Amino acid sequence: MLGCIFDREAETIPRREKHFASRALAAISALLILITGWLMLNGVQTIEDVGDLAAFGSLVFQILVPLFLFVVLFMATTSSVLAVSQEKDRKTLDLLLLSSMTNWEIVIGKFSVGLLNGVNLLLPASVVWFCVTLFGGVSFSQITEAIWLGVGVILLGSSLGSMVSFWRDKTFQSLAICFLGLLFLFGGLHWISQTRLAIAIGLESMSPIHAVAVCVQPIRSTELSSFGLSSPLAAAILMIGFSVVFNLLAIVCLRSWNPSRTKRIRVSNEESLYSESRSNAGAEPSGTWKGRNSKHVWNNPILWREVCTWAYGRKVLAVRFAYVAMAAIVFYAIQTLIHSGIVLHRSDLENELVPPLSLWCGAFFILSMVIVNALAVNSVANERDANALELLLASEITPTAFLVGKIGGVLFVAKEMVGLPLLLPIVIWLQGCLSMENLLFVELSLIALNLFVVMLGIHCAMIYEQSRIAIGTSLGTVFFLFVGVIVCMLMMIGFRGSFERQLAPFLGIILGGGAALYMGIVSRRPSAALTLAAFGLPFLTFFAITSFLLRGQELTVFSVLTFAYGFTTIAMFIPAWSDFEFSFSHDRMASEKN
Repeated sequence: MLGCIFDREAETIPRREKHFASRALAAISALLILITGWLMLNGVQTIEDVGDLAAFGSLVFQILVPLFLFVVLFMATTSSVLAVSQEKDRKTLDLLLLSSMTNWEIVIGKFSVGLLNGVNLLLPASVVWFCVTLFGGVSFSQITEAIWLGVGVILLGSSLGSMVSFWRDKTFQSLAICFLGLLFLFGGLHWISQTRLAIAIGLESMSPIHAVAVCVQPIRSTELSSFGLSSPLAAAILMIGFSVVFNLLAIVCLRSWNPSRTKRIRVSNEESLYSESRSNAGAEPSGTWKGRNSKHVWNNPILWREVCTWAYGRKVLAVRFAYVAMAAIVFYAIQTLIHSGIVLHRSDLENELVPPLSLWCGAFFILSMVIVNALAVNSVANERDANALELLLASEITPTAFLVGKIGGVLFVAKEMVGLPLLLPIVIWLQGCLSMENLLFVELSLIALNLFVVMLGIHCAMIYEQSRIAIGTSLGTVFFLFVGVIVCMLMMIGFRGSFERQLAPFLGIILGGGAALYMGIVSRRPSAALTLAAFGLPFLTFFAITSFLLRGQELTVFSVLTFAYGFTTIAMFIPAWSDFEFSFSHDRMASEKN
Protein backbone atom coordinates (compact mmCIF):
# COMPACT_ATOMS: atom_id res chain seq x y z
CA MET A 1 0.00 0.00 0.00
CA LEU A 2 2.87 2.38 0.78
CA GLY A 3 4.94 1.43 -2.26
CA CYS A 4 7.94 -0.66 -3.13
CA ILE A 5 10.49 1.82 -1.70
CA PHE A 6 8.86 1.60 1.72
CA ASP A 7 8.75 -2.22 1.47
CA ARG A 8 12.44 -2.29 0.55
CA GLU A 9 13.47 -0.04 3.42
CA ALA A 10 11.32 -1.97 5.91
CA GLU A 11 12.94 -5.25 4.82
CA THR A 12 16.57 -4.16 4.40
CA ILE A 13 17.10 -1.82 7.37
CA PRO A 14 16.54 -4.59 9.99
CA ARG A 15 19.10 -6.77 8.16
CA ARG A 16 21.96 -4.33 8.69
CA GLU A 17 24.26 -4.73 11.64
CA LYS A 18 24.08 -1.01 12.38
CA HIS A 19 20.35 -1.36 13.01
CA PHE A 20 20.92 -3.65 15.98
CA ALA A 21 24.03 -1.74 17.07
CA SER A 22 22.12 1.55 17.26
CA ARG A 23 19.25 -0.10 19.13
CA ALA A 24 21.64 -1.65 21.65
CA LEU A 25 23.53 1.63 21.96
CA ALA A 26 20.33 3.51 22.76
CA ALA A 27 19.40 1.07 25.53
CA ILE A 28 22.95 0.95 26.92
CA SER A 29 23.19 4.75 26.94
CA ALA A 30 19.93 5.10 28.86
CA LEU A 31 21.01 2.42 31.33
CA LEU A 32 24.41 4.10 31.77
CA ILE A 33 22.70 7.37 32.66
CA LEU A 34 20.42 5.54 35.09
CA ILE A 35 23.32 3.67 36.75
CA THR A 36 25.52 6.77 36.86
CA GLY A 37 22.75 8.72 38.54
CA TRP A 38 22.27 5.97 41.11
CA LEU A 39 26.00 5.84 41.92
CA MET A 40 26.08 9.62 42.28
CA LEU A 41 23.03 9.56 44.56
CA ASN A 42 24.56 6.81 46.69
CA GLY A 43 27.80 8.74 46.99
CA VAL A 44 26.40 12.06 48.15
CA GLN A 45 23.49 11.18 50.43
CA THR A 46 21.86 8.39 52.37
CA ILE A 47 18.65 6.83 51.03
CA GLU A 48 16.27 6.66 53.97
CA ASP A 49 12.79 5.99 52.56
CA VAL A 50 10.75 5.54 49.41
CA GLY A 51 10.49 9.30 49.06
CA ASP A 52 14.18 9.49 48.25
CA LEU A 53 13.76 6.75 45.63
CA ALA A 54 10.80 8.57 44.10
CA ALA A 55 12.80 11.81 43.94
CA PHE A 56 15.62 9.93 42.18
CA GLY A 57 13.25 8.37 39.65
CA SER A 58 11.65 11.73 38.87
CA LEU A 59 15.02 13.41 38.42
CA VAL A 60 16.36 10.71 36.09
CA PHE A 61 13.14 10.83 34.08
CA GLN A 62 13.57 14.59 33.66
CA ILE A 63 17.00 13.94 32.13
CA LEU A 64 16.18 10.92 29.96
CA VAL A 65 13.03 12.14 28.21
CA PRO A 66 14.27 15.50 26.82
CA LEU A 67 17.60 13.90 25.91
CA PHE A 68 16.15 11.05 23.85
CA LEU A 69 13.49 13.22 22.27
CA PHE A 70 16.30 15.50 21.09
CA VAL A 71 18.33 12.51 19.84
CA VAL A 72 15.50 10.86 17.90
CA LEU A 73 14.58 14.22 16.32
CA PHE A 74 18.17 14.66 15.13
CA MET A 75 18.46 11.09 13.86
CA ALA A 76 15.11 11.11 12.04
CA THR A 77 15.82 14.43 10.34
CA THR A 78 19.37 13.55 9.32
CA SER A 79 18.43 10.07 8.06
CA SER A 80 15.66 11.44 5.83
CA VAL A 81 17.90 14.15 4.39
CA LEU A 82 20.74 11.74 3.62
CA ALA A 83 18.38 9.15 2.12
CA VAL A 84 17.11 11.60 -0.51
CA SER A 85 20.46 13.34 -1.02
CA GLN A 86 22.08 10.00 -1.78
CA GLU A 87 19.61 9.41 -4.60
CA LYS A 88 20.37 12.86 -6.00
CA ASP A 89 24.13 12.43 -5.70
CA ARG A 90 24.01 9.11 -7.52
CA LYS A 91 21.68 10.56 -10.19
CA THR A 92 19.14 7.80 -9.47
CA LEU A 93 16.28 10.04 -8.41
CA ASP A 94 15.63 10.88 -12.06
CA LEU A 95 15.30 7.15 -12.75
CA LEU A 96 12.73 6.85 -9.97
CA LEU A 97 10.78 9.71 -11.53
CA LEU A 98 10.84 7.95 -14.92
CA SER A 99 9.48 4.73 -13.44
CA SER A 100 5.86 3.83 -12.89
CA MET A 101 6.01 4.79 -9.22
CA THR A 102 3.79 7.63 -8.11
CA ASN A 103 4.84 10.69 -6.17
CA TRP A 104 3.19 9.20 -3.10
CA GLU A 105 5.33 6.06 -3.22
CA ILE A 106 8.60 7.96 -3.70
CA VAL A 107 8.00 10.53 -0.96
CA ILE A 108 6.60 8.08 1.60
CA GLY A 109 9.38 5.61 0.78
CA LYS A 110 12.13 8.09 1.56
CA PHE A 111 10.22 9.49 4.51
CA SER A 112 10.16 6.00 5.97
CA VAL A 113 13.97 5.95 6.33
CA GLY A 114 13.93 8.60 9.02
CA LEU A 115 10.78 7.13 10.53
CA LEU A 116 12.27 3.66 10.92
CA ASN A 117 15.58 4.94 12.27
CA GLY A 118 13.82 7.18 14.79
CA VAL A 119 11.51 4.40 16.00
CA ASN A 120 14.55 2.12 16.26
CA LEU A 121 15.95 4.46 18.94
CA LEU A 122 12.66 5.33 20.64
CA LEU A 123 11.63 1.75 21.40
CA PRO A 124 14.64 0.73 23.56
CA ALA A 125 14.60 4.14 25.26
CA SER A 126 10.93 3.71 26.19
CA VAL A 127 11.73 0.34 27.79
CA VAL A 128 14.21 2.08 30.11
CA TRP A 129 11.60 4.76 30.84
CA PHE A 130 9.23 2.06 32.08
CA CYS A 131 12.02 0.67 34.27
CA VAL A 132 12.30 4.07 35.96
CA THR A 133 8.77 3.57 37.35
CA LEU A 134 10.19 0.93 39.69
CA PHE A 135 11.82 3.73 41.71
CA GLY A 136 8.59 5.72 41.87
CA GLY A 137 8.00 9.37 41.14
CA VAL A 138 6.93 8.61 37.55
CA SER A 139 3.52 7.45 36.38
CA PHE A 140 2.62 5.32 33.40
CA SER A 141 0.60 8.19 31.96
CA GLN A 142 3.74 10.34 31.87
CA ILE A 143 5.60 7.66 29.95
CA THR A 144 2.71 7.26 27.51
CA GLU A 145 2.73 11.00 26.88
CA ALA A 146 6.51 10.93 26.41
CA ILE A 147 6.14 8.16 23.82
CA TRP A 148 3.50 10.19 21.99
CA LEU A 149 5.88 13.16 21.95
CA GLY A 150 8.58 10.87 20.58
CA VAL A 151 6.30 9.72 17.77
CA GLY A 152 5.46 13.34 17.02
CA VAL A 153 9.07 14.53 16.78
CA ILE A 154 10.03 11.51 14.64
CA LEU A 155 7.25 12.17 12.15
CA LEU A 156 8.00 15.90 12.11
CA GLY A 157 11.75 15.47 11.60
CA SER A 158 11.38 12.76 8.95
CA SER A 159 8.80 14.68 6.92
CA LEU A 160 10.71 17.96 7.10
CA GLY A 161 13.99 16.28 6.14
CA SER A 162 12.54 14.49 3.13
CA MET A 163 10.60 17.56 1.93
CA VAL A 164 13.59 19.91 2.12
CA SER A 165 15.97 17.43 0.49
CA PHE A 166 13.53 16.87 -2.38
CA TRP A 167 13.39 20.64 -2.77
CA ARG A 168 17.12 21.43 -2.54
CA ASP A 169 19.95 19.85 -4.52
CA LYS A 170 22.91 20.30 -2.17
CA THR A 171 23.15 18.19 0.97
CA PHE A 172 24.55 21.06 3.02
CA GLN A 173 21.62 23.28 2.07
CA SER A 174 19.15 20.59 3.09
CA LEU A 175 20.81 19.94 6.45
CA ALA A 176 21.21 23.62 7.32
CA ILE A 177 17.64 24.49 6.31
CA CYS A 178 16.28 21.58 8.37
CA PHE A 179 18.24 22.52 11.50
CA LEU A 180 17.32 26.18 11.26
CA GLY A 181 13.73 25.33 10.28
CA LEU A 182 13.24 23.15 13.34
CA LEU A 183 14.66 25.88 15.54
CA PHE A 184 12.34 28.51 14.09
CA LEU A 185 9.36 26.14 14.24
CA PHE A 186 9.78 25.16 17.90
CA GLY A 187 10.78 28.66 18.93
CA GLY A 188 7.89 30.23 17.04
CA LEU A 189 5.34 27.83 18.48
CA HIS A 190 6.66 28.44 21.98
CA TRP A 191 6.50 32.22 21.51
CA ILE A 192 2.98 32.10 20.08
CA SER A 193 1.78 29.85 22.89
CA GLN A 194 2.88 32.44 25.47
CA THR A 195 0.89 35.30 23.95
CA ARG A 196 -2.27 36.52 25.65
CA LEU A 197 -4.45 35.55 22.71
CA ALA A 198 -3.21 31.95 22.73
CA ILE A 199 -3.73 31.68 26.48
CA ALA A 200 -7.21 33.20 26.21
CA ILE A 201 -8.40 30.68 23.62
CA GLY A 202 -6.68 27.76 25.32
CA LEU A 203 -3.78 27.19 22.89
CA GLU A 204 -0.98 27.48 25.42
CA SER A 205 -0.35 23.74 25.01
CA MET A 206 0.69 24.02 21.37
CA SER A 207 4.36 24.45 22.23
CA PRO A 208 6.37 21.18 22.13
CA ILE A 209 8.92 22.76 24.49
CA HIS A 210 6.19 23.47 27.03
CA ALA A 211 4.74 19.99 26.47
CA VAL A 212 8.05 18.30 27.35
CA ALA A 213 8.36 20.43 30.49
CA VAL A 214 4.81 19.45 31.52
CA CYS A 215 5.39 15.78 30.73
CA VAL A 216 8.39 15.38 33.05
CA GLN A 217 6.91 17.31 35.98
CA PRO A 218 6.51 14.99 38.99
CA ILE A 219 3.49 16.92 40.33
CA ARG A 220 1.22 18.84 37.99
CA SER A 221 -2.33 19.95 37.66
CA THR A 222 -4.81 17.39 36.44
CA GLU A 223 -6.75 19.98 34.44
CA LEU A 224 -6.87 19.34 30.73
CA SER A 225 -5.70 21.90 28.22
CA SER A 226 -7.37 22.98 25.00
CA PHE A 227 -9.84 20.63 23.31
CA GLY A 228 -9.88 18.34 26.36
CA LEU A 229 -6.35 17.03 25.73
CA SER A 230 -3.29 17.14 27.91
CA SER A 231 -0.48 19.44 26.81
CA PRO A 232 1.91 16.65 25.62
CA LEU A 233 -0.81 14.91 23.64
CA ALA A 234 -1.96 18.18 22.04
CA ALA A 235 1.61 19.03 21.05
CA ALA A 236 2.10 15.54 19.60
CA ILE A 237 -1.04 15.87 17.47
CA LEU A 238 0.14 19.29 16.28
CA MET A 239 3.52 17.87 15.20
CA ILE A 240 1.77 15.01 13.41
CA GLY A 241 -0.34 17.60 11.60
CA PHE A 242 2.80 19.46 10.48
CA SER A 243 4.20 16.15 9.27
CA VAL A 244 1.14 15.52 7.11
CA VAL A 245 1.39 19.02 5.62
CA PHE A 246 5.11 18.61 4.80
CA ASN A 247 4.53 15.22 3.15
CA LEU A 248 1.61 16.51 1.08
CA LEU A 249 3.67 19.48 -0.07
CA ALA A 250 6.51 17.17 -1.12
CA ILE A 251 4.10 14.88 -3.00
CA VAL A 252 2.49 17.75 -4.89
CA CYS A 253 5.74 19.54 -5.79
CA LEU A 254 8.02 16.54 -6.33
CA ARG A 255 8.16 16.63 -10.14
CA SER A 256 8.27 20.42 -10.33
CA TRP A 257 11.27 20.46 -7.98
CA ASN A 258 13.06 17.61 -9.74
CA PRO A 259 15.07 17.66 -11.88
CA SER A 260 16.32 21.03 -10.75
CA ARG A 261 16.23 23.88 -13.23
CA THR A 262 19.90 24.53 -12.63
CA LYS A 263 20.70 21.11 -14.08
CA ARG A 264 18.64 21.49 -17.25
CA ILE A 265 20.64 22.10 -20.39
CA ARG A 266 20.35 25.60 -21.72
CA VAL A 267 21.52 26.33 -25.23
CA SER A 268 23.03 29.77 -25.77
CA ASN A 269 22.06 32.02 -28.66
CA GLU A 270 25.37 31.39 -30.40
CA GLU A 271 24.91 27.59 -30.17
CA SER A 272 21.32 27.77 -31.50
CA LEU A 273 22.37 30.01 -34.41
CA TYR A 274 25.27 27.69 -35.15
CA SER A 275 23.06 24.60 -35.17
CA GLU A 276 20.42 26.28 -37.33
CA SER A 277 23.03 27.47 -39.83
CA ARG A 278 24.62 24.02 -40.02
CA SER A 279 21.29 22.37 -40.72
CA ASN A 280 20.23 24.89 -43.37
CA ALA A 281 23.43 25.74 -45.22
CA GLY A 282 25.75 22.97 -44.16
CA ALA A 283 28.52 25.48 -43.42
CA GLU A 284 29.90 27.62 -40.63
CA PRO A 285 27.75 30.65 -39.73
CA SER A 286 28.92 34.04 -40.72
CA GLY A 287 30.65 36.21 -38.15
CA THR A 288 32.96 35.28 -35.34
CA TRP A 289 32.35 32.88 -32.47
CA LYS A 290 32.40 34.76 -29.15
CA GLY A 291 33.71 32.52 -26.38
CA ARG A 292 33.81 33.09 -22.64
CA ASN A 293 36.51 35.24 -21.17
CA SER A 294 39.05 33.23 -19.24
CA LYS A 295 39.18 33.64 -15.46
CA HIS A 296 42.30 34.17 -13.42
CA VAL A 297 42.78 31.23 -11.05
CA TRP A 298 44.84 31.60 -7.88
CA ASN A 299 47.90 29.55 -7.08
CA ASN A 300 45.65 27.38 -4.94
CA PRO A 301 42.80 26.37 -7.29
CA ILE A 302 40.94 24.56 -4.48
CA LEU A 303 40.71 27.74 -2.43
CA TRP A 304 39.81 29.77 -5.53
CA ARG A 305 36.91 27.45 -6.35
CA GLU A 306 35.58 27.57 -2.78
CA VAL A 307 35.80 31.36 -2.53
CA CYS A 308 35.14 32.66 -6.05
CA THR A 309 32.49 30.22 -7.32
CA TRP A 310 29.11 28.95 -6.16
CA ALA A 311 30.50 25.57 -5.14
CA TYR A 312 27.61 24.94 -2.74
CA GLY A 313 24.85 26.42 -4.88
CA ARG A 314 23.38 29.90 -4.99
CA LYS A 315 20.65 28.96 -2.53
CA VAL A 316 23.27 28.97 0.22
CA LEU A 317 22.36 32.66 0.51
CA ALA A 318 19.00 31.59 1.91
CA VAL A 319 20.80 29.58 4.60
CA ARG A 320 22.91 32.60 5.48
CA PHE A 321 19.86 34.83 5.69
CA ALA A 322 18.03 32.38 7.95
CA TYR A 323 21.07 32.02 10.19
CA VAL A 324 21.49 35.80 10.48
CA ALA A 325 17.81 36.10 11.39
CA MET A 326 18.23 33.45 14.06
CA ALA A 327 21.35 35.20 15.36
CA ALA A 328 19.43 38.49 15.56
CA ILE A 329 16.82 36.78 17.75
CA VAL A 330 19.55 35.41 20.03
CA PHE A 331 21.21 38.82 20.30
CA TYR A 332 17.86 40.40 21.15
CA ALA A 333 17.10 37.76 23.79
CA ILE A 334 20.49 38.26 25.42
CA GLN A 335 20.05 42.03 25.41
CA THR A 336 16.68 41.54 27.07
CA LEU A 337 18.25 39.37 29.77
CA ILE A 338 20.96 41.92 30.40
CA HIS A 339 18.62 44.91 30.63
CA SER A 340 16.19 43.02 32.86
CA GLY A 341 18.90 42.60 35.46
CA ILE A 342 18.79 38.79 35.49
CA VAL A 343 22.45 38.60 34.51
CA LEU A 344 23.86 41.38 36.64
CA HIS A 345 21.79 40.42 39.69
CA ARG A 346 21.43 36.79 40.62
CA SER A 347 17.97 35.27 40.53
CA ASP A 348 16.10 33.98 43.55
CA LEU A 349 17.82 30.61 43.07
CA GLU A 350 21.09 31.36 44.83
CA ASN A 351 22.43 27.93 44.01
CA GLU A 352 21.91 28.34 40.26
CA LEU A 353 25.03 26.89 38.62
CA VAL A 354 24.40 27.69 34.94
CA PRO A 355 23.19 31.27 34.32
CA PRO A 356 20.51 31.88 31.65
CA LEU A 357 23.05 33.85 29.63
CA SER A 358 25.28 30.78 29.38
CA LEU A 359 22.36 28.64 28.21
CA TRP A 360 21.51 31.02 25.35
CA CYS A 361 25.14 31.38 24.30
CA GLY A 362 25.82 27.65 24.54
CA ALA A 363 22.84 26.69 22.36
CA PHE A 364 23.81 29.33 19.79
CA PHE A 365 27.42 28.13 19.69
CA ILE A 366 26.45 24.47 19.33
CA LEU A 367 24.06 25.10 16.44
CA SER A 368 26.68 27.20 14.67
CA MET A 369 29.35 24.52 14.97
CA VAL A 370 26.97 21.78 13.77
CA ILE A 371 26.26 23.81 10.60
CA VAL A 372 29.98 24.49 10.06
CA ASN A 373 30.72 20.77 10.44
CA ALA A 374 27.99 19.90 7.91
CA LEU A 375 29.57 22.30 5.42
CA ALA A 376 33.05 20.89 6.03
CA VAL A 377 32.12 17.26 5.45
CA ASN A 378 30.09 18.16 2.37
CA SER A 379 32.99 20.15 0.90
CA VAL A 380 34.92 16.90 0.37
CA ALA A 381 31.95 14.56 -0.07
CA ASN A 382 30.71 16.63 -3.01
CA GLU A 383 34.07 16.15 -4.74
CA ARG A 384 33.74 12.42 -4.31
CA ASP A 385 30.17 12.35 -5.59
CA ALA A 386 31.19 14.34 -8.67
CA ASN A 387 34.02 11.84 -9.34
CA ALA A 388 36.52 14.69 -9.08
CA LEU A 389 38.82 13.19 -6.43
CA GLU A 390 40.54 10.90 -8.93
CA LEU A 391 41.34 13.94 -11.07
CA LEU A 392 42.72 15.80 -8.05
CA LEU A 393 44.95 12.86 -7.16
CA ALA A 394 46.28 12.79 -10.73
CA SER A 395 46.93 16.54 -10.81
CA GLU A 396 49.80 18.57 -9.36
CA ILE A 397 47.77 19.70 -6.36
CA THR A 398 49.58 18.84 -3.13
CA PRO A 399 47.91 17.60 0.05
CA THR A 400 48.81 20.87 1.74
CA ALA A 401 47.10 22.91 -0.99
CA PHE A 402 44.04 20.69 -0.83
CA LEU A 403 43.67 20.91 2.96
CA VAL A 404 44.40 24.63 3.14
CA GLY A 405 41.96 25.25 0.29
CA LYS A 406 39.17 23.23 1.89
CA ILE A 407 39.65 24.64 5.40
CA GLY A 408 39.92 28.20 4.12
CA GLY A 409 36.95 27.75 1.80
CA VAL A 410 34.74 26.34 4.56
CA LEU A 411 35.63 29.20 6.91
CA PHE A 412 34.92 31.73 4.14
CA VAL A 413 31.57 30.28 3.09
CA ALA A 414 30.52 29.86 6.73
CA LYS A 415 31.84 33.26 7.78
CA GLU A 416 28.48 34.17 9.35
CA MET A 417 28.42 30.92 11.37
CA VAL A 418 31.98 31.59 12.56
CA GLY A 419 31.95 35.38 12.90
CA LEU A 420 28.65 35.99 14.69
CA PRO A 421 29.42 33.58 17.58
CA LEU A 422 32.75 35.40 17.96
CA LEU A 423 30.91 38.74 17.98
CA LEU A 424 28.41 37.72 20.67
CA PRO A 425 30.94 37.58 23.57
CA ILE A 426 32.21 41.01 22.54
CA VAL A 427 28.68 42.41 22.79
CA ILE A 428 28.30 40.87 26.24
CA TRP A 429 31.66 42.30 27.27
CA LEU A 430 30.62 45.78 26.13
CA GLN A 431 27.56 45.47 28.40
CA GLY A 432 29.84 44.87 31.37
CA CYS A 433 28.76 41.26 31.92
CA LEU A 434 32.08 39.67 30.96
CA SER A 435 35.62 40.48 32.01
CA MET A 436 38.39 41.03 29.49
CA GLU A 437 40.17 37.89 30.66
CA ASN A 438 37.08 35.71 30.21
CA LEU A 439 36.38 37.35 26.86
CA LEU A 440 39.81 36.27 25.64
CA PHE A 441 39.23 32.74 26.94
CA VAL A 442 35.85 32.45 25.20
CA GLU A 443 37.13 33.80 21.87
CA LEU A 444 40.16 31.51 21.73
CA SER A 445 38.07 28.51 22.79
CA LEU A 446 35.54 29.19 20.02
CA ILE A 447 38.34 29.42 17.45
CA ALA A 448 39.77 26.08 18.63
CA LEU A 449 36.35 24.39 18.53
CA ASN A 450 35.56 25.74 15.06
CA LEU A 451 38.87 24.43 13.71
CA PHE A 452 38.08 21.10 15.35
CA VAL A 453 34.66 20.70 13.73
CA VAL A 454 36.04 21.78 10.33
CA MET A 455 38.90 19.28 10.46
CA LEU A 456 36.59 16.56 11.79
CA GLY A 457 34.28 16.98 8.80
CA ILE A 458 37.15 16.83 6.32
CA HIS A 459 38.68 13.84 8.10
CA CYS A 460 35.44 11.84 8.04
CA ALA A 461 34.86 12.64 4.35
CA MET A 462 38.37 11.47 3.53
CA ILE A 463 38.20 8.09 5.30
CA TYR A 464 34.66 7.04 4.33
CA GLU A 465 33.69 6.07 0.80
CA GLN A 466 29.98 6.80 0.94
CA SER A 467 28.91 10.38 1.50
CA ARG A 468 25.93 9.32 3.61
CA ILE A 469 28.15 7.48 6.10
CA ALA A 470 30.74 10.26 6.15
CA ILE A 471 28.13 12.94 6.84
CA GLY A 472 26.32 10.83 9.40
CA THR A 473 29.53 9.98 11.26
CA SER A 474 30.79 13.56 11.31
CA LEU A 475 27.50 15.14 12.37
CA GLY A 476 26.85 12.34 14.84
CA THR A 477 30.26 12.81 16.45
CA VAL A 478 29.74 16.55 16.94
CA PHE A 479 26.14 16.13 18.04
CA PHE A 480 26.70 13.36 20.57
CA LEU A 481 29.86 14.99 21.88
CA PHE A 482 27.94 18.13 22.81
CA VAL A 483 24.95 16.10 23.99
CA GLY A 484 27.30 14.20 26.29
CA VAL A 485 28.49 17.51 27.72
CA ILE A 486 24.88 18.58 28.33
CA VAL A 487 24.00 15.27 30.01
CA CYS A 488 27.00 15.46 32.34
CA MET A 489 26.13 19.03 33.30
CA LEU A 490 22.49 18.15 33.97
CA MET A 491 23.42 15.20 36.15
CA MET A 492 26.00 17.18 38.11
CA ILE A 493 23.49 19.96 38.70
CA GLY A 494 20.72 17.51 39.65
CA PHE A 495 22.82 15.45 42.07
CA ARG A 496 24.53 18.06 44.21
CA GLY A 497 27.55 17.10 46.19
CA SER A 498 31.30 16.93 45.99
CA PHE A 499 32.31 17.19 42.34
CA GLU A 500 35.72 15.64 43.04
CA ARG A 501 34.01 12.35 43.93
CA GLN A 502 31.91 12.21 40.77
CA LEU A 503 34.63 10.80 38.50
CA ALA A 504 34.00 7.17 39.43
CA PRO A 505 30.26 7.20 38.57
CA PHE A 506 31.01 8.89 35.24
CA LEU A 507 33.70 6.40 34.17
CA GLY A 508 31.17 4.33 32.22
CA ILE A 509 30.01 7.33 30.19
CA ILE A 510 33.61 8.50 29.64
CA LEU A 511 34.80 5.09 28.43
CA GLY A 512 31.70 4.66 26.28
CA GLY A 513 32.28 8.03 24.66
CA GLY A 514 35.93 7.17 24.02
CA ALA A 515 34.98 3.85 22.42
CA ALA A 516 32.41 5.59 20.19
CA LEU A 517 34.98 8.18 19.08
CA TYR A 518 37.49 5.43 18.35
CA MET A 519 35.02 3.49 16.19
CA GLY A 520 33.98 6.62 14.33
CA ILE A 521 37.19 8.47 13.53
CA VAL A 522 40.09 6.12 14.37
CA SER A 523 39.22 2.53 13.47
CA ARG A 524 39.50 3.08 9.71
CA ARG A 525 42.79 4.98 10.01
CA PRO A 526 44.60 3.58 13.08
CA SER A 527 46.89 6.14 14.68
CA ALA A 528 48.48 6.34 18.11
CA ALA A 529 47.78 10.07 18.34
CA LEU A 530 44.15 9.69 17.28
CA THR A 531 43.64 6.79 19.68
CA LEU A 532 44.99 8.89 22.53
CA ALA A 533 42.76 11.78 21.44
CA ALA A 534 39.65 9.58 21.18
CA PHE A 535 39.93 8.24 24.73
CA GLY A 536 41.39 11.40 26.23
CA LEU A 537 38.85 13.84 24.80
CA PRO A 538 35.83 12.63 26.88
CA PHE A 539 37.90 12.60 30.08
CA LEU A 540 39.33 16.09 29.52
CA THR A 541 35.89 17.39 28.57
CA PHE A 542 34.47 15.97 31.82
CA PHE A 543 37.28 17.65 33.75
CA ALA A 544 36.52 20.96 32.02
CA ILE A 545 32.80 20.66 32.88
CA THR A 546 33.63 20.00 36.52
CA SER A 547 35.97 22.98 36.64
CA PHE A 548 33.33 25.20 35.03
CA LEU A 549 30.65 24.24 37.55
CA LEU A 550 33.03 24.80 40.46
CA ARG A 551 33.39 28.45 39.35
CA GLY A 552 36.53 30.54 39.61
CA GLN A 553 38.56 28.18 37.41
CA GLU A 554 38.15 29.83 34.00
CA LEU A 555 41.84 29.47 33.13
CA THR A 556 41.68 25.75 33.83
CA VAL A 557 38.61 25.31 31.64
CA PHE A 558 40.22 27.27 28.82
CA SER A 559 43.53 25.42 29.02
CA VAL A 560 41.96 21.96 29.09
CA LEU A 561 39.52 22.63 26.24
CA THR A 562 42.07 24.20 23.91
CA PHE A 563 44.58 21.45 24.60
CA ALA A 564 42.08 18.59 24.16
CA TYR A 565 40.42 19.81 20.98
CA GLY A 566 43.58 21.38 19.59
CA PHE A 567 45.49 18.11 19.99
CA THR A 568 42.67 16.17 18.31
CA THR A 569 42.62 18.66 15.43
CA ILE A 570 46.37 18.32 14.91
CA ALA A 571 46.14 14.52 15.14
CA MET A 572 43.64 14.56 12.25
CA PHE A 573 45.47 17.24 10.27
CA ILE A 574 49.03 15.89 10.18
CA PRO A 575 48.30 12.51 8.46
CA ALA A 576 46.14 14.25 5.85
CA TRP A 577 48.77 16.99 5.41
CA SER A 578 51.52 14.45 4.74
CA ASP A 579 49.60 12.58 2.06
CA PHE A 580 46.14 12.13 0.56
CA GLU A 581 44.15 9.60 2.60
CA PHE A 582 41.33 8.95 0.18
CA SER A 583 40.43 5.30 -0.14
CA PHE A 584 38.85 3.82 -3.25
CA SER A 585 38.76 0.22 -2.09
CA HIS A 586 35.82 -1.74 -3.47
CA ASP A 587 35.96 -4.01 -0.43
CA ARG A 588 35.39 -1.08 1.87
CA MET A 589 32.61 0.20 -0.32
CA ALA A 590 30.90 -3.17 -0.06
CA SER A 591 31.33 -3.25 3.71
CA GLU A 592 29.85 0.24 4.06
CA LYS A 593 26.81 -0.73 2.03
CA ASN A 594 26.04 -3.34 4.64
